[in-house]
Amino acid sequence: MYVCGLGRFPSGAPMTPFLSQRTQRVALRSLIAFATVLLAACGEGAAQADKADPPAPVRVTEIELESVRHYATYPGRTRGAREVEVRARVQGILEQRTYDEGAAVDADAVLFRIDPRPFKVALQRAEAEVANAEAVLEEARRDWDRVDRLYERDAVSTRERDRARSALDLARAQLDTAKANREDARLQLGYTRVRAPVAGMTDLETVPEGTLVERGTLLTRIVQTHPLHVRFSLPAEDALARRLRNGGEAAGDAAARAELLLADGSTYAESGTINFTAASVDTVTGTVRARAVFPNPDGDLRPGQFLRVRVLIDALEDVVLVPEEAVAQSEDGPRVFVVRDGKAEARPVTLGPVIDGERVLRDGLSAGERLIVEGLAGLGDGDAVRVLQPDDDQGSGGA
Repeated sequence: MYVCGLGRFPSGAPMTPFLSQRTQRVALRSLIAFATVLLAACGEGAAQADKADPPAPVRVTEIELESVRHYATYPGRTRGAREVEVRARVQGILEQRTYDEGAAVDADAVLFRIDPRPFKVALQRAEAEVANAEAVLEEARRDWDRVDRLYERDAVSTRERDRARSALDLARAQLDTAKANREDARLQLGYTRVRAPVAGMTDLETVPEGTLVERGTLLTRIVQTHPLHVRFSLPAEDALARRLRNGGEAAGDAAARAELLLADGSTYAESGTINFTAASVDTVTGTVRARAVFPNPDGDLRPGQFLRVRVLIDALEDVVLVPEEAVAQSEDGPRVFVVRDGKAEARPVTLGPVIDGERVLRDGLSAGERLIVEGLAGLGDGDAVRVLQPDDDQGSGGA
């Protein structure tokens, strides 16, 4: 309340001994007029101060608890499930390339032929050595049988018997060696046909036909495209959320599934599986490397493509989704306003991720409460509010 007043002169005391009565009457009338104007101004200020501000018009929505799934999309690049270098395993002249460069080949398909003639000769030599060793063994076995019978009749000495036994053992060892050499010769001959170790897409040949290749010479490469790998990185916070979710009650197999978004915005028909997540965070980028595997039976995907991977990060239970503009920031952190007894009540909240343009609130609100979503400008805790109906304008009435 405004309080206004005028001082007064003591009763009966002259206003001044130096003024005439006429002058005193004029001064008194002027003083009374000024006091009247001052009292009127004080009354008007008091009326304005006592007049309350009108309630702020707001729009509200009723809180509902929901269960939602938080997905995130990350850029990734495709790679072959296996990228194999095809190398010569024997030395020789490269006679022929038997595949079309860039074409798909099956596992174990012949890609190159190296001149086999030297290896055929080596195999024949090894087979002859086996035959010779078998003959030596047969002779040693007969000698042993004869000496053993003579020894039983005391016709030969123990030394002669031991010598026959050693000759038999040596012949057996020589036969085993000859057989091993024969097997090695067969392998070397087989290596003259260079085969595909995996099924996939072939690359260009690295050396032309007629070249003398050494053992280990790179001939071409094969990339296995079915299945196909997609490597990507996700923020450390998302990786932690996935790890915590997978360690607890995850959303079933969905926690490991992934979707692939193609360059035209469409979704790849086959779903994939996340089969690797790095245990450490990259100190430079703050991200965690991951890998998803996608079937690619028709070869629609090619290694090296830049695509996007959509991954389930978390499954959230009993949370609130609100428009982002309904969340305000204060010195104490994020807060929202609810209507309670005709007034705005501030509530501190814990923020979650943004899903489809709406902010997740993990706690701070209860089902059935009325959240203020419009009219937050200048609104303070405890301010009177007037809830607008859906068909009300911001300036028209509503209860």
